[in-house]
Amino acid sequence: MPDASSVLLQRLQAAFDTVAPGADPVLRASDRADFQANGALALAKQLGRPPRQVADEVVAAADLGGICSVVDVSGPGFINLTLSDEFIAAQVASLSSDPRLGVPAAAHPETIVIDYSAPNVAKEMHVGHLRSTLIGDALARVLGFLGHDVRRENHIGDWGTPFGMLIEHLIDVGGAENAESFSVRDLNEFYAAARRQFDTDPGFRERSRQRVVLLQGGDPETLRLWRIFVAESMRHAREVYDLLGVLLTPDDTVGESFYNPLLPVVVEELSAKGLLVEDNGALCVFPEGFENRSGEPLPLIVRKSDGGYGYPATDLACVRDRTGRIGATRLVYVVGAEQSLHLRLVFAVAALAGYLPDASVAAHAAFGMVLGTDGKKLASRSGGSDRLVDLLSEGIERAGTALKERSSDLSPEQQAATARALGVGAVKYADLSTERMRDYMFDWDRMLAFEGDTGPYLQYAHARIRSIFRRAGVAPPPPGTTPRLDAAPERALALQLVRFPEAVEATAETFSPSKLTTYLFDLATAFTGFYEACRVLVDDEEVRASRLALSDLTARVLEQGLALLGMEAPEQM
Repeated sequence: MPDASSVLLQRLQAAFDTVAPGADPVLRASDRADFQANGALALAKQLGRPPRQVADEVVAAADLGGICSVVDVSGPGFINLTLSDEFIAAQVASLSSDPRLGVPAAAHPETIVIDYSAPNVAKEMHVGHLRSTLIGDALARVLGFLGHDVRRENHIGDWGTPFGMLIEHLIDVGGAENAESFSVRDLNEFYAAARRQFDTDPGFRERSRQRVVLLQGGDPETLRLWRIFVAESMRHAREVYDLLGVLLTPDDTVGESFYNPLLPVVVEELSAKGLLVEDNGALCVFPEGFENRSGEPLPLIVRKSDGGYGYPATDLACVRDRTGRIGATRLVYVVGAEQSLHLRLVFAVAALAGYLPDASVAAHAAFGMVLGTDGKKLASRSGGSDRLVDLLSEGIERAGTALKERSSDLSPEQQAATARALGVGAVKYADLSTERMRDYMFDWDRMLAFEGDTGPYLQYAHARIRSIFRRAGVAPPPPGTTPRLDAAPERALALQLVRFPEAVEATAETFSPSKLTTYLFDLATAFTGFYEACRVLVDDEEVRASRLALSDLTARVLEQGLALLGMEAPEQM
């Protein structure tokens, strides 16, 4: 079922094409009407004619009968469009009868690899992993819902110098024999000690590098310890993922070690294409358009002067594997904004190497930082724990306290489950509702509030709707019920409901979950206005059925929308 904006856009596009083929209507939501088309201004400039004249000509050519009740031109040539109540009601009825709530499956499904989370091996997951994990998981859900073949990849650093350091230090302190008994917290402490020794002891530094050679050469004891460390680290990661309720599984984990055999192949292929340049003993590629602050060409170092490989070579091997073996037509990297230059270099070299064919697209879904209430980066270890397990546990505990302060009929078991849904949901929503590139402040009081743009507010809106049916002892009207839109709040809610498909598609197109959170908050706000102005359980059976239908569809859209964000929608609160 085409959504309201799609139907309107198709009709407008046909009208614009009568004036000048290929012109863009530039349709968007408006405060003046339901929608506004601004394309006449650009078209008028192209044609050298007055914008209002062009807009009037488009309106005259537009076939909007049965869709719009009012179409007028304002200002320098804005076309204001007000949908008819009958059209909106029919759209709501179609939406309610569709299990997908009007969201069409992708016309051309793609194979999409999403690179996200990437915890550090031998370290506990901390708040610095939060944004990548949550944004990546939401994108995986949305793109999967649209019908794409989504491949989640948890790219972990499980190879190289850090492991040489860790293993060598463990052997030095006599811990190799009982390595299997160590927790990830033990490994965290061992790693910190190993790093200090690596930075101050040249002899240890050299032995660590030799240990890396043994690891890469398949030395049995070194490999045994390495496998223990990786297994314990991923056990800890699964504990965090289970608490967060994200989709990542052990099968989605692909470490740097997986790509190690491909690194010499990458060098050979780049060399065969004449792309490699030796610079101070290192093998580099200098893609056009990249310069440092001094205006000198900026290289991507593929092989270091000592013959070793760094992140750039591994990342090139990743692209090669994902578009080659997996057959991905789109790559999405959910990585912090600070890696922007590195990824642009990798993508540029991958394109030169032929690893990114024309049909393949690599995108960096960059994001900002999580800040504490002091305005400083929350990942700092000063002033409290930054362990994700501790953070989430605190959220669940705080949510449980907030629930107990509200009158509730929940059993202890239901309270515990709801507290978890609220606590974890509050963390997710605060993160996902922030535009990706912006930093945001981690503030429990704001995040767990039941009012305002928060996760608990949306979850409570859903539970409140379900309580209407529970208290009245009635079932929702059958799908496809056409609502009456006699009152302005009914119409406002119905109009917001039919915009759900548009919100989901905008989220997928921009890789921005905040598009969906903004929509859901607007929907919950519209329902609040409707609920306060229009009594649902009235005596008039037709009005009652209409308002119950609007309420039920709102609950279904909220539940589906929250699910796409990885959040639960409790039935009771």
